[in-house]
Amino acid sequence: MEVQLQSDPWEWEKPMATYLLRYHSDQLRSIASSPDPNLHYPLFIDFAELMEEDPHLARLIFSQPTPYLQAFDNAALLSHRIVVRDLEQEKNVVEKNFIHVRINISGSPLECSETFPTIGRVRVQHRGILLTVKGTVIRSGAIKMHEGERKYMCNKCKKSFTVYPEVEARNSISLPSICPMQKLKPCGGTNFQYVENTIVCHDYQEIKIQESTQVLGVGAIPRSILVILHDDLVDVVKAGDDVIVTGLLTAKWSPELKDVRCDLDPVLIANNVRRTNQLKSEMDISDDLVTKFKQFWDHFKDAPLKGRNAILRGICPQVFGLFTVKLAVALTLIGGVQHVDASGTRVRGESHLLLVGDPGTGKSQFLKFAAKLSNRSVITTGLGSTSAGLTVTAVKDGGEWMLEAGALVLADGGLCCIDEFDSMREHDRATIHEAMEQQTISVAKAGLVTTLSTRTTVFGATNPKGQYDPDQPLSVNTTLSGPLLSRFDIVLVLLDTKNPEWDVVVSSHILSEAEPDRANNDEDLAKVWPLSTLKRYLHYVKETFKPVLTREAERVISSYYQLQRKSATHNAARTTVRMLESLIRLAQAHARLMFRNEVTRLDAITAILCVESSMTTSAIVDCIGNALHSNFTENPDQECILARC
Repeated sequence: MEVQLQSDPWEWEKPMATYLLRYHSDQLRSIASSPDPNLHYPLFIDFAELMEEDPHLARLIFSQPTPYLQAFDNAALLSHRIVVRDLEQEKNVVEKNFIHVRINISGSPLECSETFPTIGRVRVQHRGILLTVKGTVIRSGAIKMHEGERKYMCNKCKKSFTVYPEVEARNSISLPSICPMQKLKPCGGTNFQYVENTIVCHDYQEIKIQESTQVLGVGAIPRSILVILHDDLVDVVKAGDDVIVTGLLTAKWSPELKDVRCDLDPVLIANNVRRTNQLKSEMDISDDLVTKFKQFWDHFKDAPLKGRNAILRGICPQVFGLFTVKLAVALTLIGGVQHVDASGTRVRGESHLLLVGDPGTGKSQFLKFAAKLSNRSVITTGLGSTSAGLTVTAVKDGGEWMLEAGALVLADGGLCCIDEFDSMREHDRATIHEAMEQQTISVAKAGLVTTLSTRTTVFGATNPKGQYDPDQPLSVNTTLSGPLLSRFDIVLVLLDTKNPEWDVVVSSHILSEAEPDRANNDEDLAKVWPLSTLKRYLHYVKETFKPVLTREAERVISSYYQLQRKSATHNAARTTVRMLESLIRLAQAHARLMFRNEVTRLDAITAILCVESSMTTSAIVDCIGNALHSNFTENPDQECILARC
């Protein structure tokens, strides 16, 4: 297509239609084959492709999106009629009334920081251009009917023209001062008459998106912006979804409240909305790094447990020892394989971890480090979260009820860390039962009935109620109910008991860490795992491996489960079918951690040891029954062989 010099958007309609017929005929044929003529159909265009074909038109769409995108919609209808005429001999070809061009900026120069800023950096300078922002939907409003356009006729020249509502004027329609038709020879008419039955209504929805906390610095407040969706874009996203929105920045008057100044709030009128939920956990992992992972396990092929411990030492390295806790954190972050049976019943693959311990035992340190290892995480505290802050709430905005997502919904597909778990009210704890097990939240508030997804790993930390009593069940020591405790795959107790030998070792480690020349920049994975490498490793094994249980592993897990069911010494809440599911998840997670696709007997035994660690009366893992004093061994593989003998 040759570069043209037309400045009037409507003069571009024929060149636009030619472009659509040349490059998007498949989409046009698909739209023509759809049965309903009154639906609104999207036609997706890559901005990078358009810029390569016609840079001048691409610049006009970027700098003046309102008139030129409207012209593009008209061109889409024009090209659609041509396709319908060519396919008139085929059946089920119906001419459509509404087609909207949706611009995808992926891979184009518009992905730069000036046209793709964070929400907190949106300024007046971005007004009037094609802008793109990225964030998480925290609020979604009801779908309304909205007047989109109407026609008037000039009483002097008898020509009709279309007027559109203005967002800045509370969606009211303002008539022009003189007739806008015949621009070369204007008639100068000032009296206009409404043309009957020309009002076109559109679906209308408002959502609010908030920038991700992962890209913010410490102390920064996440900013949000209102987004207006029309026609085919309504109801495509819900609270908790990650989205990339391309549209036009404008402003609207804030709701009128008594004794409150009325301001203009920024609002983005969306042209295209892309859900990126499937991209939540995507991470850049190079082939060289994958090769390094494989070389690492080749190096430890004769001592796999020693290699595993080398990885675990990279978890929260500032905390000495605590082998059991670091193993539990790794297995929880990796998780098992989700299972869906023939009836559609889904068994979650995400694991949950709870740390119960005395103050100063490093619980919060592990929570913060786990949040760094996860590509998507939300940290909150039980004291600062109500049921609305954890799940979802209904809020009233401008006289309309809207759903606002809480921490568990925002952490969908990632990790939700809840510190001071014991500080939550009993009602607040009850609301997360469904979120942890079914991984959904059912909402019925203020007439809004829906279900939100919470496929998240929950990592909690709490203090015991007073002095921990090993003779009492965990529910008594923590004031957490048995059903809630049973939803955690691993519950580890960290007790600050007196142990002179342990105190000497820990104090030596802390003093050596304080020395200025102890910085280790060695990139040898056999010695040290940096945070960035460890984060990519956990992500890689989680996405790559789908371990399957071997017969040996099944026998070990089945025998242990049956033994626990016969025993009456343990809490009944921990010996239900959930324990069996937890064992399978933990065994699969350990197989992934060991870089393999099948669950062996070793993986099953490790899962059992983690579950036994949740029982402070057990002597299988630690003779003391306290995960705080668990340490790394020098030759774990040799000890494993001796234990078998």
